Amino acid sequence: MAVSLITKAVTVSLLITSGLALPHNPPRGSYPLRRDNQDLVQPVYQSFPLGAIKPRGWFKDQLQLEAYGLAGNLFDFYRFVHDSEWIGGASEYSVLHESSPYWFNGLVPLAFGLDDPRLKEQVYSYMDYVLDHQQDDGWLGPETTPESRGLWARCYFLLGLMQYAQADPSQTDRIVDSMHRYVQLAHSMLKDDFTGLIQKEGQDFDGDGFGAMRAHEMHIPLQWLYEQHPRNNSQIIWETMELMIEGGAQANSDWRKYWVKGVYPEVTYTPREQPYDDLFNHGVNMAEGLRYPLSIYRMNHDEALRTQTRTAVDLLAQYHKSLAGTIIGDEFVTDLNPIRGAELCTAAEMTFSMAYIYQYLGDNDLADWAEQVAFNAVPSSIFPDWWSHQYVQQENQPWSRNLTESPGMWVNVGSHGNVFGLEPNYPCCTVNHPQAYPKFLANSFTLTEDGGIAHVLLIPGSIATSLGNNKVNIQADTNYPFGMNIQYTITSFSDFTFYVRIPGWADKTSTIKGPDGRTNPISPSDKGLQKVEVGKGISSISVNLATEPRVVTRANNTAAIYYGPLLYSLHIDSKVSDVDPVAFTGDAMPLSSTTPHTHDHIIEPTSIWNIAIDTSQIKVVQADVSTLSNPIWDLGAPPVELRVAAVEIDWPLEYDTAADPPLDPKITGKPFSARFVPFGSAKIHMAHLPVVELAKVDLDSS
Repeated sequence: MAVSLITKAVTVSLLITSGLALPHNPPRGSYPLRRDNQDLVQPVYQSFPLGAIKPRGWFKDQLQLEAYGLAGNLFDFYRFVHDSEWIGGASEYSVLHESSPYWFNGLVPLAFGLDDPRLKEQVYSYMDYVLDHQQDDGWLGPETTPESRGLWARCYFLLGLMQYAQADPSQTDRIVDSMHRYVQLAHSMLKDDFTGLIQKEGQDFDGDGFGAMRAHEMHIPLQWLYEQHPRNNSQIIWETMELMIEGGAQANSDWRKYWVKGVYPEVTYTPREQPYDDLFNHGVNMAEGLRYPLSIYRMNHDEALRTQTRTAVDLLAQYHKSLAGTIIGDEFVTDLNPIRGAELCTAAEMTFSMAYIYQYLGDNDLADWAEQVAFNAVPSSIFPDWWSHQYVQQENQPWSRNLTESPGMWVNVGSHGNVFGLEPNYPCCTVNHPQAYPKFLANSFTLTEDGGIAHVLLIPGSIATSLGNNKVNIQADTNYPFGMNIQYTITSFSDFTFYVRIPGWADKTSTIKGPDGRTNPISPSDKGLQKVEVGKGISSISVNLATEPRVVTRANNTAAIYYGPLLYSLHIDSKVSDVDPVAFTGDAMPLSSTTPHTHDHIIEPTSIWNIAIDTSQIKVVQADVSTLSNPIWDLGAPPVELRVAAVEIDWPLEYDTAADPPLDPKITGKPFSARFVPFGSAKIHMAHLPVVELAKVDLDSS
């Protein structure tokens, strides 16, 4: 496996452009009732500082599992974090030196989202070492020679610093001092023929060009620095952001040329002819590149770039979006066949990208998409106890094991790719998966343009903030997406406007009970927001969402089934066994980089998986949703299931996995009522299935 082609980078990023005039004196400030800063285009929905939003209910349970699991323990044992060169160690998996910055970027929001002292001590210890060892010229990180210094891994560290400064004001000055010193150096490097961004002869920091492809990665932290802590250094910050984009364009990595109908690939195979660098077709790059036009739009206010962002998500949705909401790319996109793989890094990145783009475009389907990824693609690739993960998931995956044949259905993934383990393929997903849920939490409530607050990602949580002089506390209690009721308790010193986002799939029988105690049908705006005027004191609001199962058809007479935001999959009984973890190189994992909790899991089916379905016969089966199991993303744990008319068919294998759905299914059994469960809870699953017409089936028989 070509390691150089899987040097991943998944992070939250902002993005900026070249050739833009510098505004004068950017104002500082936090969250006034109405925003009037015109220097950078402001989002429609503004996120709150890290730590303002806290998890509740089942989502808090999952974050705690993440903290107790792999993510919260990597710092103590995993060689690419515990022994990272960034903190004086000797272990890195690539010359990009990205591993521990990935980890830091995800652990900071996890630590402060949970207010977990142990995790806060981890991220402080890491940050303290790196800042204390900042080099005399301002460089952050272990590299000491110009030949080895690449800029882009610093983006993740800076992003972690930005989040840390928001959450812990006691560290803000120290962090801002360090960032300004680094920006001065980065600016001078980029002015010198884009040193550190584009690798040249004799240098060794990024031979494939991932940094140039993701040149926008630095812009979220630098835009935060520009707006909040400019320190009379605005010109240098602005130019640095411009130079990153200029360098990327010089390296033929300008996403404005890719997100164009007729250029964007509908189907891709190797070898192929295309008018752009192959790295554009890299799934994680694509998930990050969705944000590229918005970064430019923020600075030049060109509405065409905002429109291009909508074009980008529409093109992706049409040609390369998985049923679970992520990008089918293993690691490169090809087609929508369910034998293909979708990388966990991509799912983590898409979770953020959809939330981020939603904040700027305001389109309701983008928030639906963010939930689709978070409730399907992310949990389906993580073991229930959060101690292991896959590298790639498949829509149809009847087993999880080291495949006995070379996986020719994947472009650049090895035979362990769908194994749940510590390091089942390249280590990027090990260190990068932690960011998905903490950042989903951090974007669940937003500030609106009229100075109100909206609950847009409908997980249980709370926010305590001030709207001018009005102190507001909002508590959302819900089992959504496993239940359809959301109960709000709001305390406010004075009147304000509250909004609840109503998902696009909710039907008109959904209701809302307002502070006045009256229940009415929902009446959301064209952007999906239900408006509620809240008075001072304590108020209660209740939202009840209603929906029916939805069938989404795919090519060759196949289909998938959703209920609410959840994708459903055949329930497959299985035998799970544990084996020693294998390193991404194929060698045995170093013992020092394991714990008693770290295993590779072999999951073999013990019931049939090879079925076709009749989508005209579906029934919802709901158990008690007053309490939820923990972990919730485990087979049989979610309380809402489906019963679907199905029949066993002959389904051939290819590359030691389920081949693409048969075009003309050969029925081999009798029709029966099949049990379908949420995709995220089914670690082996069949969700993309052939459709047949069956005689009436008693759906209560299973």
